Order: sequence, then C-alpha cells, then structure tokens
Amino acid sequence: MGTLITGQAATYVEEIWVNTTERYEIRCITNEVQRIVHESGIKDGLVLVNPMHITASCYVNDLESGLHHDIMKWLEKIAPYHGQDGATGDEYHHHRTGEDNGDAHLKRQLLGQQVTMAVHDGRLHLGTWEQIHYAEFDGCRDKRILIKVVGVI
Repeated sequence: MGTLITGQAATYVEEIWVNTTERYEIRCITNEVQRIVHESGIKDGLVLVNPMHITASCYVNDLESGLHHDIMKWLEKIAPYHGQDGATGDEYHHHRTGEDNGDAHLKRQLLGQQVTMAVHDGRLHLGTWEQIHYAEFDGCRDKRILIKVVGVI
C-alpha cells in the first residue's frame, strides 16, 4: 500500500553553470542538485535536471571513473570526433553548416537529454549507486543546467 503525501503545491527553479576544461567531460552533479532540492523546501515530488544545450547530456549511473572512461570510449566508437560517421565513413552532414561538432549532437542522443528523479523527505530518492551526471561533448565554454523541483512543501 502506498503513502499519500499532501501539502501546498510548489515549484522551484535554479540554474547552475559549468565550464569544462576539456571538450569531453563527465562531471557528477548530485551534490549540487541535492543542495537545490534542499533549498526548494519541497518535501515530496520530482526534480528535473536538464542541460540547456544540445551537445550535452544529463544521465544517472554509478560514480566510478572506469565507467566514465568506458562510456566515453563507447560513445567515441559509435560517433567518432574525427568528422566521420561511424556507420558510413562519410563526413557528418552537420559539418556542412560550418560546425565541427556533429559527433557531440549524436553523443547527446545516445545518453539522453535529461533526467527526472524522485524527491522524498526533502532529499533525492536515489538507488544505492545512483548519481546524477552531466556529460559534455563540446566543452570549454559556459553552459547551464536547469534544475526544476516540483511537489509539495
């Protein structure tokens, strides 16, 4: 049997900014998201974590450097940076626009755009090894991540 949580409905929005030192980078942002959930005052609900850029991703997985390496290696195999489509060997058509980040757009599609996590008792309701990560595929510049908490206070 479930638990009914009642209270006044509320939303809270904050953006965090990142600027990676590398073109590709994975960064754990769980603590920053938890800080925002706490500041929101929302006790039960959901939090949306959305990178506001089409060459970055937010996802949930284990916080382990070997896994980060494996994820980047896997993504590079499927969507290599060197300007070639891994499936056909042709140059990315996106590069015809003057851009050089066709791979970054594809890598974002593979890891997904955003995550939605449960909030319970004013904290992220994470599984044992779950951590929220920001993955950058076209870095070295300022980018923002939207954090929106919705629920009851």
